[in-house]
Amino acid sequence: MKGFGTDENAIIELLGNRSRKQRVPLVAAYKTTYGKDLKHDLKSELTGNFEKLVLAMLMSQSAFDAYELREAIKGAGTDEACLIEILASRSNAEIIEINKIYKSEYGKTLEDAITSDTSGHFRRLLVSLSQGNRDERETVDIALAKQDAQKLYAAGENKVGTDESQFNAILCARSKPHLRAVFLEYQQMCGRDIEKSICREMSGNVESGMVALMFLLLCVSYQGAGTKDRTLIRIMVTRSEVDMLDIRQEYVRTYGKSLYTHISGDTSGDYKKLLLKLCGGND
Repeated sequence: MKGFGTDENAIIELLGNRSRKQRVPLVAAYKTTYGKDLKHDLKSELTGNFEKLVLAMLMSQSAFDAYELREAIKGAGTDEACLIEILASRSNAEIIEINKIYKSEYGKTLEDAITSDTSGHFRRLLVSLSQGNRDERETVDIALAKQDAQKLYAAGENKVGTDESQFNAILCARSKPHLRAVFLEYQQMCGRDIEKSICREMSGNVESGMVALMFLLLCVSYQGAGTKDRTLIRIMVTRSEVDMLDIRQEYVRTYGKSLYTHISGDTSGDYKKLLLKLCGGND
């Protein structure tokens, strides 16, 4: 492959030592210089997870998110964790951009794709998250947080059956700092954290979706980085310049070993080398 050669170490050094803002323009620069498509050339030279990781690193954040959402929806079965992870952790502006790219790239709206592939309360949860309308104020009204905690208690623990719509309305619309205060108030009010209440009162996709959403809102990496390569690639690429240090610290607390050690033991070759560049260090 002219320009990089077939030197994987050169690719690792070039991509692993640059920010996304520096990496993405390489695609256009390559076409200008060589009159060829960089991604096409990389696909012809690379294979497996290393190829997937390299291609992911050359996409803009929102384009990669849109691609991952599409893969999560169109595959055999729906990757609910991927849908929640992306939609719950992105800002309103990012979600609006994802919606635009999804429509232009895949010919249908993200909401239509979600609606056609999911059902019931879980569908409503995802549709709510995909609107990009969450309150993003940093200030917290403690009186309102107590009120919301009481509403969640009334909709779940203190009710025959569960009013998922109340959980949906609060978890998908309130600001993240506000929700952290709500979860704390909830725990103080009924002596049980909200995760246990959700697990007691809900089931299936709604339960896993609500629990995943809660962890993400608490800034906890849901299920660490996981062992599935697709999940690992997505988290490493999308969070490496956002909150990788937080994820690394949480990983050590949760699993008793560093994310760096996990990647070193669970992956190999060029794929491992580039992942470790994104990880940034051992803890």
